[in-house]
Amino acid sequence: MAGTAFAGDGVKVTVTPSTVKPGADVDIRVQGCKGTTGAAKSHAFIADAELTGRDHVLFGDTTVKSGLQKGTYKVSVTCDGREHRDVGVVHVEKHRPETTHPATLEPTHRPTYHPSPIAPVKAGGGGAAMAVPAPAAPGVAQTTIESGLGTPYTLVGLGMAAIAAVAVAFRSARRRRAGTTPGAD
Repeated sequence: MAGTAFAGDGVKVTVTPSTVKPGADVDIRVQGCKGTTGAAKSHAFIADAELTGRDHVLFGDTTVKSGLQKGTYKVSVTCDGREHRDVGVVHVEKHRPETTHPATLEPTHRPTYHPSPIAPVKAGGGGAAMAVPAPAAPGVAQTTIESGLGTPYTLVGLGMAAIAAVAVAFRSARRRRAGTTPGAD
């Protein structure tokens, strides 16, 4: 079952499925946009659905917020440089646990419903390394500065680079003596 609405300017939005439980994924289909990208947004979604496509049809998907109340939520679409307000709907119904067993003090089953996040995850480290202090090396004075880890770690890095350079030079020298050319493995 899909929820469809038409805007006065010919934009048609379909949300599939049109009736969902909180935390469910939905697919969005938009017809009537001339461009190849757009976005669909609603108070029901954890994030705007990025839309892509061609030939006047755009597709995307998103997730319904997990703590959402039962109701009908409007969907707006931005494409062709303008917003098409309230051109679709998604119906949200509350998750109802099934009760087929008589009431007892013992649980009848383990929960299988896992709510989804209410917002996108902010991924990436982007500077997180500077927020975590370097571990202390036993017997080495820790001298960190704002622009790096400090002298002990710099020396360890330089030592490892030197060992790698010696290994490459040694391997190259062995090949020359054996009469092989580099890259002829």
